[in-house]
Amino acid sequence: MPNRNSLVTRWLTTAPDWLFAAYAIAASFSTYFCMYAFRKPFAAATYDELGTFAGLDLKTALVISQIVGYTLSKVIGMRVCSELGRANRALVLVLLIIWAQSALIVFAVVPSSWPAGWRVLAILLNGLPLGMIWGLVVRYLEGRRLSELVLAGLSCSYIIASGVVKDVGRIWMDAGVSDVWMPAVTGLCFLPLYLVSVWLLNQVPEPSVADMDSRTERPRMNGADRAKFVGHFWVGLLLLFMVYFFLTAYRDFRDNYGIEIFQTLGYADTPAVFTRTEFPVAIGVVLSLAVLNVFRNHRHGLIAVFAVMTCGLMLMAGATLALDAGLLRGRELWWMVLVGLGSYLAYVPFGTALFERLLASTHFRGNAVFAIYIADSVGYTGSIALQVYKDLFQSDINRFDFFHGFTYAFSLLGAGLLVASCIYFLPKTNRALETLQSGNRSV
Repeated sequence: MPNRNSLVTRWLTTAPDWLFAAYAIAASFSTYFCMYAFRKPFAAATYDELGTFAGLDLKTALVISQIVGYTLSKVIGMRVCSELGRANRALVLVLLIIWAQSALIVFAVVPSSWPAGWRVLAILLNGLPLGMIWGLVVRYLEGRRLSELVLAGLSCSYIIASGVVKDVGRIWMDAGVSDVWMPAVTGLCFLPLYLVSVWLLNQVPEPSVADMDSRTERPRMNGADRAKFVGHFWVGLLLLFMVYFFLTAYRDFRDNYGIEIFQTLGYADTPAVFTRTEFPVAIGVVLSLAVLNVFRNHRHGLIAVFAVMTCGLMLMAGATLALDAGLLRGRELWWMVLVGLGSYLAYVPFGTALFERLLASTHFRGNAVFAIYIADSVGYTGSIALQVYKDLFQSDINRFDFFHGFTYAFSLLGAGLLVASCIYFLPKTNRALETLQSGNRSV
């Protein structure tokens, strides 16, 4: 638990809003950025020489295995992250990353004569702790007047980190590190910074009285609270989770098979190609989501969140139309940037602004992390399903063509589901406002 008398915590308690936001963004950004060094570097290699596993390309098996572990982590995190108190949060963040790094070392030391299943198991164990880190970091930031701003800054971390850590992994392989040792070496490089970042994040004070008045209190949720939340919003949540099922699958496919897509586009040998595509995406997303902080009316803010997400899906379809029409000839790299921007504009709010605004506008007493983790559990199941479907039933189609067709299908379906979900939630925000005003009149 942070020492409330520590110099940093006392300073942050009285700091101007802009300075508090800058500190919170920097500490949370750095923490989650470093986490990606333990999760994504292995995707920079193809592992072609290691063969197959259970009828799947070995890289597909590794990607799915990590996602299985990550999904189980999200299921566990529904309870752990929504109930865990402040006192043990930093310690758990450290223990989770040590577990993940240990699994990467196991992945590297498995003898090549052993069955490939041992490496698949190691990557599953690597994903198992990592899925809880997002929720624990968000618990430091939610329920504040500046939540959209600081959560937008946090979200920027994994957009940039995914590209940077894969480029770092490629640098290590170019320097002679084997593809199986590369993930562990990359993780070790980021471990000291991760530890410092967790300490800095743990100095962030609890939400103030003004924060709770603006956004409602964000208490821990027990089983009855979680059941009440699902029962109250189940129709709208079902629509949202259908979107997230396909959206996570889309985002993960682009992320995990980016090197194969770049090979088809002719950019596989471009230096720092992942970083070059993800930086513009991150800037576009963080600016778009930061603007949401200007909406003080939470109902209007919720509508704005749905508008940003829907526009993101339409951008994916529009960029693909431009590619097919030849408008991006010689600049195909920008197609990856634009579909990435569109997908992240729809994806990021699920982990930040969407449920933050939903709770604030409906005055439901709970925390956003529980809703985020239900969504993630559904979403990563979709990611697994898509990759298994591709390798078992569409194996004759290369990954670029499969991704290209999926872009059209999902963007149109997802936009319709988002509009329907928004229409469902808006009356609930009106009733919450009427109840609040009635209560104020009776005082």
